[in-house]
Amino acid sequence: MTKYFSEEGSVQAVNARMGAEINPRLATVMAALVKHLHAFAKEIELTQEEWEFGIEFLTKTGQICSGERQEFILLSDVLGFSMLVDAINNRRPAGATENTVFGPFHVADAPIRQMGDCISLDGKGESCRFVGRVIDVHGEAIEGACVDVWSDNSDGFYDVQQPDIQPKWNNRGRFMTKSDGAYEFVGIKPVSYPIPDDGPVGKMLGSLGRHPYRPAHMHFMVTAPGFKTIVTHTFVGDDPYLTDDTVFGVKETLVAPFEHIKGDTEWRSPFDFVMVAEG
Repeated sequence: MTKYFSEEGSVQAVNARMGAEINPRLATVMAALVKHLHAFAKEIELTQEEWEFGIEFLTKTGQICSGERQEFILLSDVLGFSMLVDAINNRRPAGATENTVFGPFHVADAPIRQMGDCISLDGKGESCRFVGRVIDVHGEAIEGACVDVWSDNSDGFYDVQQPDIQPKWNNRGRFMTKSDGAYEFVGIKPVSYPIPDDGPVGKMLGSLGRHPYRPAHMHFMVTAPGFKTIVTHTFVGDDPYLTDDTVFGVKETLVAPFEHIKGDTEWRSPFDFVMVAEG
């Protein structure tokens, strides 16, 4: 065991202090964290002033958090870390629908609606009919799947961001598939919007010359007994931020068609969800 701390032996000195009877996974995680954290400081020769600035940044990040806002998740998102963790935990075979970030605006227990219902309760935006099927990797329809959907409104805000302006459950709903696995509902063609950028994370983005915008997308969470849950978005293919999503959430397979069906006023977006069986 290393008795004294030194620059060269810093990792060994810290990790040697862990007890022998702690949770094995905790020991693995913390040992790797210390190893890479110390390597980072050594690689860039971190200054005392930079370290203090980092502590102040993390302090302010914690101070702005509340029951409605989680700035640390936002930090994880813009560093691409949320997407990396999601990718590691949701590896799927070719052809299965890919996951992406969950986002902070999901609300549990949205109303269960009838197929074809409209979820846009404020009447704003360009109408869009979302259609498709929920199937397994063999192309067989999945009955009893729950397709939980939510999106921003035409001004780029979710209902929970504007509780005094938007109707409750605006642009939200759950749809249960029948034997054909089909789903259908009417929403709006989503619009791009900025993540909250009035806090430490927003200032960081500005310092890095990065914008805060997400490309237009519809959220989906698809669940079914015996299958792995899909948490994903479908993206509007002509959005200017499609290849520059501030949270790195876009995957090529999730770019969906958005087709005009009535002149320039109504849209249709077909997309099938392919689920993987558990086990």
